[in-house]
Amino acid sequence: MGFLGAIGHFIMTPLYYLVSAVLVGFHKVLSGVFGSDSALTWTLSIIGLTLVIRAALIPLFVKQIKSSRNMQLLQPKVKELQKKYGHDRERLTQETMKLYKETGTNPFASCLPLLIQMPIFFALFRLIDHAAKNFDKASYKGQGFLSKDLATSFAHAPFFGGTLSSSFTHDGGHTSIKIIAAVLVLAMTATTFMTQRQLMAKNMPADAMTGQYAQQQKMLLYVLPVVFGVGGIAFPLGVIIYWTTSNLWTMCQQFYVIRNNPAPGTPAFEAKKKRDAAKGKPVTVGVEERSESGSAAGDTSGSPANSKGSGGKSGSADRRPAQRQQPKNQSRQQRKKK
Repeated sequence: MGFLGAIGHFIMTPLYYLVSAVLVGFHKVLSGVFGSDSALTWTLSIIGLTLVIRAALIPLFVKQIKSSRNMQLLQPKVKELQKKYGHDRERLTQETMKLYKETGTNPFASCLPLLIQMPIFFALFRLIDHAAKNFDKASYKGQGFLSKDLATSFAHAPFFGGTLSSSFTHDGGHTSIKIIAAVLVLAMTATTFMTQRQLMAKNMPADAMTGQYAQQQKMLLYVLPVVFGVGGIAFPLGVIIYWTTSNLWTMCQQFYVIRNNPAPGTPAFEAKKKRDAAKGKPVTVGVEERSESGSAAGDTSGSPANSKGSGGKSGSADRRPAQRQQPKNQSRQQRKKK
């Protein structure tokens, strides 16, 4: 084992125990209902594992939403810095990072949930793959808390003619597995696309859709589904079920946050204002809306229409001196007559 292999083993071994502990725990609970060797038991155990992991990542998800929102709202200022320091890349980078620091924005926080999920994703992949390939070997003793007996149970649990360790490319000669795998891969790809699209379409201001950050989001919008779609044909069905469930969780979580706490200046914010107005609730106005509207939307005491009291008199007397009427132009004969 090389140096990189040793580092990978050091990182992944705790994850094997963590993932297998949750998976085996759900399997033990559900075995009394559906049977220990049932594919439904293992499927629900994988879904339970997904829900536990995503619930544990909620604090990171909150940071991700806040960071994404701050990045969106800071795009006008970032554009100003680009116009001012566009000729000096080093100065532009320094000023941009200074702006992020002053506003408490971490550009990398939006990637944290995905970065943390990927090792867990690969740990589950290796657990399922090793269980399917090595369960009948005498030297195999299991991995993490997934013992050899549990690995054998998982590998033999029937699932539409195959097992949860089957994939589109390793279907064991069962056409039904190819069909199920294709449907699950499409579902995983579609939900990956929809989670990104949901965030961009509903919770991004119009002026943030043309900046560098928006271009990165658009690139991820199309690249990530393609990556998971191409790689998904080799994923075991159990791993695809995990990732699709995770995407559905993300969609529901984003829908709740965007609906109830949208970023100002976004379509979701306007929709919330309409809902609040229809329910008679006070309409919340974002900071940037107040700054843009100025005195027209805030202090209107200086306008004649709004400064009158109940008696029709001006609430604040106009102390400016009256303008003197200018004399009309007269001819010399008219001045002589006067």
